[in-house]
Amino acid sequence: MPRPSRAFDTTTRLRPNDQSLDDQYGEPENFLEISVGMPVIRKDRNGRYADYEIECFTNIPLFKLKHSSVRRRYSDFEWLRDMLTKESERVNIPPLPGKVLFNRFDKDVLKSRHENLQRFLQIVAGHPLLQTGSKVLIPFIQDPTFNRKTYEM
Repeated sequence: MPRPSRAFDTTTRLRPNDQSLDDQYGEPENFLEISVGMPVIRKDRNGRYADYEIECFTNIPLFKLKHSSVRRRYSDFEWLRDMLTKESERVNIPPLPGKVLFNRFDKDVLKSRHENLQRFLQIVAGHPLLQTGSKVLIPFIQDPTFNRKTYEM
């Protein structure tokens, strides 16, 4: 008859690592928080449009600013998606919420679009290949003087 194992009799309890409060609750090594705010309805000579605030908090070295806040229109997001698709064939770029033809300034329509734009931007901004390989992603998120023509291919 086999003898019962005594492995548990000789083990000792692992000692927890001594961590400082900074280690336990400090800033993570690499973090990226991006939010797309509710839109603001504006008017220009062509009519009304909505723009969205993009706020970014990060300590990733590729980003020039630790905190930034810019405003972008839906058409800017369309342009960004097109450029990311052209820039990187290895990454599947998620779709944007569809164009809205009627009631586009309806509160529920704007809320849904805002949520979907945030989801889109969190996915693409968090992708390591896009962070390192895209010429347009970080300026789109952080540069308040961003101009599409500067980045046209």
